Amino acid sequence: MDSSIYSGVFNLMSDNHKEHPTPKKYVQIALFLGVLTAIEVALYYTEDIVGVFTDPLLIFLAVGKYVIVVGWFMHLRFENKMVNRFFAGGMILALILFAIVMIERAAGNFFN
Repeated sequence: MDSSIYSGVFNLMSDNHKEHPTPKKYVQIALFLGVLTAIEVALYYTEDIVGVFTDPLLIFLAVGKYVIVVGWFMHLRFENKMVNRFFAGGMILALILFAIVMIERAAGNFFN
């Protein structure tokens, strides 16, 4: 297979790779994700105190964790912009689906 023919179509990796993070940086990121997860668990158990802000805060934390995991552990920040758009589009579609389900559930609870 001639690589010059397919290089433009299948080359999704960026040509300007930066140096990858050190293991220490990965541990720091993992600890930060652990703290975010602890906050999510605390929000779940304090839902009566936090009230209506629980769901938006959990969504915000989930999106933040998604960005960190995709950017650092999947090395997406080193990739081509087209690959980034696929992941961003997937997250946007997931949020839209989540909003539709939450609206439907709220409407179902309202009319019952």
